[in-house]
Amino acid sequence: MIETLRIANLAVVERTEIEFGPGLNVLTGETGAGKSIVLGALALLAGARAAADAVREGAEEALVEAVFRTADLPELEAGLRERGLEAEDHELVVSRSVSRSGRSRAQVAGRLVPIAALAELFAGRLEISSQHESQALRQAESHARLLDAFGGLLEQRAAVGRGFAALRALRAERARLETEAESRAQRQDFLAFQLGEIDGAGLAPGELDALAAEHLRLAHAEELRAAAAAAAAQLVGDAAQAEASGACDLVEAAARGLGPLREIDARLAALADRLRAAAGELADAARDLERYADAVDVDPARRAAVEERLAELERLRRKYGRSEAEILAHRERVAAELAAIEGSDERLRSLGAREVEQRAALAADAAALSAGRQHSAARLAREVEAALAGLEMADARLVVGLEPVLAEAGLPCGAAGAEGVELLLSANPGESPRPLRKIASGGELSRVFLALKNALRRSEAGMVLVFDEVDAGIGGRTADRVGAVLAELAADHQVLCITHLPQIAAIAATHLRVAKATRGGRTVASVARLTPEERVEELARMAGGAAVTEATRRHARELLRAGARRRATGAGAPAAPR
Repeated sequence: MIETLRIANLAVVERTEIEFGPGLNVLTGETGAGKSIVLGALALLAGARAAADAVREGAEEALVEAVFRTADLPELEAGLRERGLEAEDHELVVSRSVSRSGRSRAQVAGRLVPIAALAELFAGRLEISSQHESQALRQAESHARLLDAFGGLLEQRAAVGRGFAALRALRAERARLETEAESRAQRQDFLAFQLGEIDGAGLAPGELDALAAEHLRLAHAEELRAAAAAAAAQLVGDAAQAEASGACDLVEAAARGLGPLREIDARLAALADRLRAAAGELADAARDLERYADAVDVDPARRAAVEERLAELERLRRKYGRSEAEILAHRERVAAELAAIEGSDERLRSLGAREVEQRAALAADAAALSAGRQHSAARLAREVEAALAGLEMADARLVVGLEPVLAEAGLPCGAAGAEGVELLLSANPGESPRPLRKIASGGELSRVFLALKNALRRSEAGMVLVFDEVDAGIGGRTADRVGAVLAELAADHQVLCITHLPQIAAIAATHLRVAKATRGGRTVASVARLTPEERVEELARMAGGAAVTEATRRHARELLRAGARRRATGAGAPAAPR
């Protein structure tokens, strides 16, 4: 429900704050006092289009702000959380501003939101019926939801919506896979070639470095063998030159020369031992050099084979990566993509089977929803026609039209079922039923809206319903009946009603008066909540016109007592009159 509504610089309202109560709230006042401005402010909060000329003359911006209580609206709070918003302590502040330039902004829970978000959040929660428009009944797409709510079919409707979305997703994925089949086959051939080339090369980790080192040795084999042989000869001497001593001989001779002197100076003994050890090491090194020289393989055939292998691996490097790790990583990616492509055919078969199952399930859900709608349509028409008979529309006939929708090829229904729902009304005998959106009379439309909402009041509890002059063109007993219907609605919803009839105003739990005055040469409208005595005066004015007499006051008090009795018996809001 709306607790507080603040309006600033909207039309002739400079600044006002309205406190609404639960149940039935009425706004009364002279014709032209500005009651419709309150309705326009609520429409802005519900996401209606804003007009720049609605800004009060002399002001740069109009502002509308409302405080909503959301404790009984878990679905609304869930919708807020999906948008990253939060109603603190179940209290939600919503504001809408309109600048003179025409720019409009909306805030919910202190955060800027698109204007469209207001319509999404409050769809089915804040509905306005006026002489000029009804947000619900002017939109044929809402009629199916009204019928489904009446018939208790909302969960079945949701199941159809989920099944429809799932089937479309399956069809879209299958169509994508089928469309991509040719390019996928070409890609498969390309990837298979790459995988075959890499696997055919048999690349092993570390092979590139090992081959490069081997190629270097093979390219310098003669040089390596000659250098090793020369080094060995320098250590042990050249056998071809007997007189040439090698390093080993020289070191051994030096060690022998120190031998006789060991007894003279013990320090020479250690040095002699080191020389003999060095001579032994040099001799070992010489033998290793000789073995190395003998082992060096000058093999042109092996060198050619290595060069050919290096050239093969170099081609892989140019195509697939600078190193073995990159080449092998590319190979894994190719293999994974190939596996995915090869699984596409299986995926297509699986999608086809799932699509058949999903289509059958959706068709069954849509058929159940259609059956429920057929049953509920006649019952809704009867209830609304009975209600309209008590609202001075005894000859009205409501038709709930169910027309098959043109579903997409391959789909058994649309997103909201197999049929479109549209409410049609024949207001007078001999008239063919016409769509509600084409009805010219706002009074008729408001009464249809009132009758519908009364039929739906328990299935859609917790809404804010706004009626603008739903009592237009009626009086007497019919006005009493309109008031009774409003009171019944107020047991399950917060109802705001603009009225000129004292019979209706007397039933309200909260009575607000809109007045217009001139201050400083400017017209200013204000809204005040009436005390019990002020209500008597206002009802007397409404009943007797400009001349308020004791007779009209007595009549007003009697109306208020009757209204209080009606609320006390549970026919309206539980709050005491204000």
